[in-house]
Amino acid sequence: MPPRFRSAVSAALIALSSLLVPFGALAAWASYGLADTGRYVTTMAPLSADPDVRNAVADTVGAGIMREVDHKFDGRPVRGSVGPFVHDAVHSFTQTEAFRLAWDAGNRATHDAVLRALRDEHDEAGLAGGPVTVDLAPVTAQVKQQLAEDHVPLADRIPVEHTALAVLPAGELAGLRKGFHVLEVAGFWLPVAAVVFAVAGIALAVHRRRAVTATALGTALGGALLGVALAIGRRLTLADLPADVSRPAAGAVYDALTATLHTVAWLLIGLGLTVALTTLLTRYVRLRRLARRRAAEAKVPAPSRARV
Repeated sequence: MPPRFRSAVSAALIALSSLLVPFGALAAWASYGLADTGRYVTTMAPLSADPDVRNAVADTVGAGIMREVDHKFDGRPVRGSVGPFVHDAVHSFTQTEAFRLAWDAGNRATHDAVLRALRDEHDEAGLAGGPVTVDLAPVTAQVKQQLAEDHVPLADRIPVEHTALAVLPAGELAGLRKGFHVLEVAGFWLPVAAVVFAVAGIALAVHRRRAVTATALGTALGGALLGVALAIGRRLTLADLPADVSRPAAGAVYDALTATLHTVAWLLIGLGLTVALTTLLTRYVRLRRLARRRAAEAKVPAPSRARV
């Protein structure tokens, strides 16, 4: 194979490998991080202590309870007497161990429901054309118990209904299911392809040391692009939220879910720059030693020819 052709193919493979680095990291994160219920619940667990998340949950649950109260009492004027107690009790409830347990249970139930719908093409919700839902009755029951223990008036009359909260719209289920299946495949093959292309590019290179440096710099660039994509994704995600959704709470959730990706991005940048710098320093030291050896050889006088 001609050297020029080898260099061109090597450069193309290394460039392709660098391009696949951020996409491979995203696909692997979605496939092995978000798609694992245990990891998801563990990632979300610390948010139960986040003030913004607590306030958002308290406002949502409190509003839901008051809607049930209004419906139960058929519009009779009880909101003014019960509302402040409900508000204070729900906010107090978010600081208890019971809330942390309910938070983990709710996240686990939600994640299981979504995964079941995405992985099972014969899911009942999908066949019926309805959304994927989660029952909020356990959380309402725990809040009701807390209100009763605090001796809030009419707390024992708060209805505990099996309220279905839609977490995945029916119209988006088919498209999300196809995308999820693609991610499951890409989560394995994209990182493998990135490594294979990098190794092949280095092996085909005429100057392998330069190829290693280029691959390392490409890896660092891929990590930087991943970090930029996460920052842009955060801004776009928060900008598209409905007006009634707490942006600080949503930002906290986004940061928690993408914390692993941020770590991966910095690791790629650090690893790539370290390898590139090490390769350049090794080449510099080798060239210096070679220059010194040649200078030393030039100072040694040539041996005199023996006279015949």
